[in-house]
Amino acid sequence: MASWLEAFGAALARQDTPAAAGLFLDDAHWRDVLAFTWRLQTVSGAAAIAEALRRTLAEAKPTGFRPHPARTPPRKVVRAGTEATEAFFAFDTASGPAEGVLRLVPDPFAPAGARAWTLLTALAGLRGQGEGSGTPRPAEPDYSRDFGGDNWLDKRGKAHAYADRDPAVIVVGAGQAGLSVAARLGALGVDTLVIDRQARVGDNWRKRYHSLTLHNEVHVNHLPYMPFPPTWPVFIPKDKLANWFEAYAESLELNVWTGTELAGGAYDEAERRWRVTLRRVDGTERTMRPRHLVFATGVSSIPRTPKLPGLDSFAGTVMHSGAYTNGAAWKGRRALVLGTGNSGHDVAQDLHASGAEVSLVQRSPTYIVGIKEAQRVYAIYSEGPPMEDCDLLATSFPYPVLKRSYQLSTAASREADKPLLDALEARGFRLTFGEDDTGFQMMYLRRGGGYYFNVGCSDLVAGGEVGLLQYRDIERFVPEGALLRDGRAVPGELLVLATGYENQQEVVRASLGDEVADRIGPVWGFDDGGELRNMWRPTAQEGLWFTAGSLAQCRIYSKYLALQIKAREAGVLA
Repeated sequence: MASWLEAFGAALARQDTPAAAGLFLDDAHWRDVLAFTWRLQTVSGAAAIAEALRRTLAEAKPTGFRPHPARTPPRKVVRAGTEATEAFFAFDTASGPAEGVLRLVPDPFAPAGARAWTLLTALAGLRGQGEGSGTPRPAEPDYSRDFGGDNWLDKRGKAHAYADRDPAVIVVGAGQAGLSVAARLGALGVDTLVIDRQARVGDNWRKRYHSLTLHNEVHVNHLPYMPFPPTWPVFIPKDKLANWFEAYAESLELNVWTGTELAGGAYDEAERRWRVTLRRVDGTERTMRPRHLVFATGVSSIPRTPKLPGLDSFAGTVMHSGAYTNGAAWKGRRALVLGTGNSGHDVAQDLHASGAEVSLVQRSPTYIVGIKEAQRVYAIYSEGPPMEDCDLLATSFPYPVLKRSYQLSTAASREADKPLLDALEARGFRLTFGEDDTGFQMMYLRRGGGYYFNVGCSDLVAGGEVGLLQYRDIERFVPEGALLRDGRAVPGELLVLATGYENQQEVVRASLGDEVADRIGPVWGFDDGGELRNMWRPTAQEGLWFTAGSLAQCRIYSKYLALQIKAREAGVLA
């Protein structure tokens, strides 16, 4: 590995990009996260890598390629079915320190005895600008006291009030996405205000259905700078997580205005600032002029309510799954749940446990995976390296390798879950294994849903304890329930719409108008380069950014989003 890095660094130093590309397999992949390009991008193929290096070397000025002294030593691994040596390395750029992950496969004819299969290069910090510069915490003299002046609480109150200033950044949403990027920006010294329409930090989890628990394991889910205690359960209950969010915001001194919504705004091209109106729950308004606006409203934001034939005539209660809390009021009554993703199954199971007679209504084929089997996609975090190393490994997988990796894990889970899947199909449940047989993770990244981690509801469906209807068999809804195309009626007093949420583009449309929303285009889902559209990178609207995703994604990519904003605030980028 050291010899490969030496050869690569030497080729770049003499700007011999063909020689550098000769160190890669013909079908290699290079993912760069801000280090060479100030972009999140993947280049595939040795020839394309040579051209990308040629375009970026003069500005990036990469030097000092070396094994990373603080990371896990090189290891033999199997990634996406390929045996490779996986190694962390460090280097320097004109902007600041950088790091990466290299995966080598043996090749006796290569100059260094091996060729690169995948390469990640990622900016680790800005030179002399806070996080990543080697200063772990603000330094104050041991004797510093301000007798007769403001104490810490006074200063915090003034910082939080924004009575005499506007923030550089306003973050919309105080869930894991908003809190993570606010924490990162705070560590970089960027004045940031987080707003959320809920009454308390954490209410985006606290107010969801009573039985909700996270579906991935605790060691994957930490937030930046403040990991969960080791005594926490493997799967975190939603109220426990909500309370942690509240404590997190307080402990990291994040400025959060709850009971506040973005009422509207427009970008001033001349001043390169936003003019936004914030509306408090008491009806008062405040106009602010931040330079950056970050939408952190999540993949789940505006509930999607489909038009259903005859629904207006339905005499029962209709609610979106986002408004469902528990099934106590429906004991002994009949309920229908439209949608067979995680929320639909969980709501149906909760209703069943509460004594309701409930049926799931399936609109489209659904991927079912056992909760234990689902953890396969997070296997890196169980291999032994510290979380920070695992985060860099998770970042290092380019789209083609990620796709193949998920195909293999999906195939293994499918085999392990085969008895349950066969039983579901026998009941008429329609299964899918995702586009390209890539399973739930790609379904999440591509469209945000379409799967269920089985924590018991699939067994209830397979055993007939929870009913199953196909939406295509429903002619229309009638006052007493659903009328099927064969003339049968399925009674129901409650209809829960577990039908997902609108794209974040629609959140922008609601608050900033059609022009801005149309300019940026869809948010989330992969673009042609294998990166998530508009996520953690500049959009077509200057000063507008997006962050969303799982706790792990928010922890990882908040760093890179914050670095880009800090670079603009510090004048490193225009």
